[in-house]
Amino acid sequence: MTLQELQKQALQLPISDRWQLMQTLLESLQRESSSRLKKGNLSRLRGIAKSTEMSSEDIEADYINYLDRKYQ
Repeated sequence: MTLQELQKQALQLPISDRWQLMQTLLESLQRESSSRLKKGNLSRLRGIAKSTEMSSEDIEADYINYLDRKYQ
């Protein structure tokens, strides 16, 4: 069955049946969109919490450099 045939048949249904069809299609689209968005969001966030190990000396040196630049 083609899309055009399906649309033609759907338009011949009583209004209550068309509302039910619309509700079913909308719920289906929301489920699929939601699952795709969740997967996309998770893949984009992968690795965001990774940090580099810095020694306390490196942190202190960075802070001293920051203060030096700030108060020049």
